Amino acid sequence: MSMLDQSETVAGRNLESLYPLYFRTLICFAAAGTLFNAIDWSSPWTPDKMLVTGMAVVLLLYTGVAFQISRRTGPENADFVGRCLSFCDTTLIGMAIALADFSLLPTLLFVTMVQFNSLTQGGGRRWFEHNTGLLLGVAVGYLLHRPALVINADLNISVASLIGVFTYFCAYAFYTHAQIDQLKRANRSLTADQHLAKMRTYKLSKYLPQRLWRAVTTGKEEELVTERKLLTVFFSDIKDFSQLTEELEADTLTQLLNSYLSEMARIAGQYGGTIDKFIGDAVMVVFGDDESKGPKSDALRCVAMALAMRKRVREMKQEWYNKGIARPLQVRMGINTGYCTVGIFGTANHQSYTVMGTHVNLAARLEGAAQPGEILISHETWALIKQSVMCRDKGHVTVKGFSTPVKVYQVTDLRKNLGGQQSYLEDHAPGFSIHLDLDKIRNYDKGKVLQALEKATQTLKNKVII
Repeated sequence: MSMLDQSETVAGRNLESLYPLYFRTLICFAAAGTLFNAIDWSSPWTPDKMLVTGMAVVLLLYTGVAFQISRRTGPENADFVGRCLSFCDTTLIGMAIALADFSLLPTLLFVTMVQFNSLTQGGGRRWFEHNTGLLLGVAVGYLLHRPALVINADLNISVASLIGVFTYFCAYAFYTHAQIDQLKRANRSLTADQHLAKMRTYKLSKYLPQRLWRAVTTGKEEELVTERKLLTVFFSDIKDFSQLTEELEADTLTQLLNSYLSEMARIAGQYGGTIDKFIGDAVMVVFGDDESKGPKSDALRCVAMALAMRKRVREMKQEWYNKGIARPLQVRMGINTGYCTVGIFGTANHQSYTVMGTHVNLAARLEGAAQPGEILISHETWALIKQSVMCRDKGHVTVKGFSTPVKVYQVTDLRKNLGGQQSYLEDHAPGFSIHLDLDKIRNYDKGKVLQALEKATQTLKNKVII
């Protein structure tokens, strides 16, 4: 909290705590002045005259006593003591009204002040308490004084109450203005804090799984229980990336890795995957934990994502080559489907929401066993996606941590992209490289592409290769 916010908060609290003192002082002084004006000072002293004078003195002394009581009251009892003092305020005012012989104008003004103060400060409950105190004071004053029940509109008696009421409403207007100004500043500060919190929350979402981020931001962390789920887990990494780190400068390596991971994260989000973590150049993506559409759909989306990633990496190879990275970067991928344990793991000071289990390890082992540019999937994943994805049986492979060989398949492509509907073509040979993506070629570039292919074909036919 800034110094300005602290000063505004302290000022607001002081204003709130001093308001009852202002009201009490004004109304008690006005009531005391009304009683002094009601006394006929030229007449002999009688018990009633002494009672009225004593009541006026009590009202003046009461303000100081109430202030000392309020100042010495702790925060835990402040509300109760404040209500008791407010009840005493109205009781004394009721007694003053009766001792002033129910003078018309002062009575109306004091009753109006009590109603206004109770409704603005405490609502219906405070209104009931204040009016109960007022009626009790009137009853006590009536029993002590027995006033003559006649309408008295003496202006001399009304002057003090008029001055007090006028001062009270002026003070309340100033108080209201200060409150409104304080609320405006607080609202502006709150709006700025909300904007800052949204920006921080958005930045935080980049570092957390979506399910964890939503649970934390909506206050539903208790929903993140450890459970077993049927998930499809994906792993990928760049082959020989460690050697590349030794060859490249730090800035170039950082730019390359960030661009690669950004593209992989974008594709993962496009297919509905949840990025579990980045481990250097390795990427771990999970399907089925957040907004699962069924095991078959999760597996199919995961394989389609892997194909899109492989395609994008092939495109990026040329971009990296143009930036001076001669080593061809190859990505290998592994996918497995099975029941995994999902939840929050860690210590009291550091926790992580992640996926664990044998099937997670198998996906990582398949990625390690894959050749550059290859996507290996387990038999469990293949059984779910075989109708939509063309795969080649790779037989059994021995992976670390598993006692028996694991049957694996190599992903070729989506069946809809093969045959006459194939929209993507890539081939390489020494001195030859072709990359054709029909989905990205526009109609106005079709002629230009055909001319380039025809020219390359004619040049190759005319070339005598020794």
